[in-house]
Amino acid sequence: MMDWYKLLSSKRYGQQLNDPVSASRSPFHKDQDRIVFSSAFRRLQDKTQVHSMSESDYVRTRLTHSMEVASVGRSLGANAGQVVIDRHLKNSDYTAAEFGHIVSAACLAHDIGNPPFGHFGEDTIRHWFNVKPNAQGQLDELSPPQKMDFLNFEGNAQGFRVLTKLQNWRHDGGLRLTYATLGTFMKYPRTSIISGQIEDDQAGKKFGIMQSEIPEFEEIAEELGLIRRGTETYWCRHPLTYLVEAADDICYSVVDIEDGYKLGRLEFDETEDLMLRLLAEAPHRYGEITDNSEKISYLRAKCIGHLIGEVSSIFADFEGEILAGTFKKDLLSYSMNASIFKEVENLCKSRIFNHRERIQAELRGSEILNTMLDAFFIANSEWEQYLRNGTSPSPRSKVVMNLFGNQRQQSKPLYEWLLDITDFVSGMTDSFAVRQFNDLRGYT
Repeated sequence: MMDWYKLLSSKRYGQQLNDPVSASRSPFHKDQDRIVFSSAFRRLQDKTQVHSMSESDYVRTRLTHSMEVASVGRSLGANAGQVVIDRHLKNSDYTAAEFGHIVSAACLAHDIGNPPFGHFGEDTIRHWFNVKPNAQGQLDELSPPQKMDFLNFEGNAQGFRVLTKLQNWRHDGGLRLTYATLGTFMKYPRTSIISGQIEDDQAGKKFGIMQSEIPEFEEIAEELGLIRRGTETYWCRHPLTYLVEAADDICYSVVDIEDGYKLGRLEFDETEDLMLRLLAEAPHRYGEITDNSEKISYLRAKCIGHLIGEVSSIFADFEGEILAGTFKKDLLSYSMNASIFKEVENLCKSRIFNHRERIQAELRGSEILNTMLDAFFIANSEWEQYLRNGTSPSPRSKVVMNLFGNQRQQSKPLYEWLLDITDFVSGMTDSFAVRQFNDLRGYT
């Protein structure tokens, strides 16, 4: 059984001394601020969420999506926090608001490791590693787990790397967030190879820890008292992580259909019908609104509020199982509206995600990412040969290597310079990736 006192650790990863505690600004509130003011978070403003910005300046980017998820997460966290305080922490100084700050901070960061061009960018990176270097035997010197870090490249794992290493204090704690926030951030607390994955375990369906960050997460898990599954690098989730997942899913489910309507891909009647069924009945003052666009925005707000209440109740019902590490599903799967969420998912796949404009954007993204990965891999490979045996790299590779900052003077293991490549590419915005592609192809 996990212990809420340990799960709420306000110690900062990578920092020996605790911050002074202010009654007006908790350590978890500071986590939110550190994330918001980080360059990695700002770059989300130019990363595709579902639709590219070229289609409409209305649609949500990764930045606006993350802010909306954080808003929902703050409410979910505060509601859950009051339940936890009443059940376990009555004699403590914890407040419900602090739970909200933890969940909100983790929500703000939940997409911080995603590459340009949305989830399609993740798929493209995975595919490139499989059909290029892996198929040609160029990854053979990696261990199987190291190899899988790239063949199954995962933005969630990259995000943990950003928070703990790449942002600010390089290789010394990253943003130096609290253990509680870092644990809550980790939706998939396992590595890329697990032999004993538990069937239907939501926390294990993807991986969130690269081989390079195993020591970091082991330290965090130890501090928080997360339950380890067997002897493998596979843990139960932090209980508040289920609220991060729910906040993300709520925003996806409701916001995707609103965006679909605003982009003209869904009719008003079908959009209204879906939202009214989520609510079970029309809101009290709904009939006073005459503009269809305003009606949909109003219903979206009401749907989100309704789902926050429902998910908060579901968390309270299963809090004991979650704390024991025996809860395996996601909270929304217990919603009375689970069948409607599936309907929304199918509708989005058929009418929104496969729209011509999105397909064209993904074709451009594929060409851009494949071109960059080809160039970066060749350049790094040739530079390694130069460092090891003096074979001069091509003039192009010499120039490309300048993109990685100071050209390294000592040879690196293959795993490490492949991480350099995925760090560089995944940190790009959509616009920067386009400019980099044009430079590599000699376009002006």
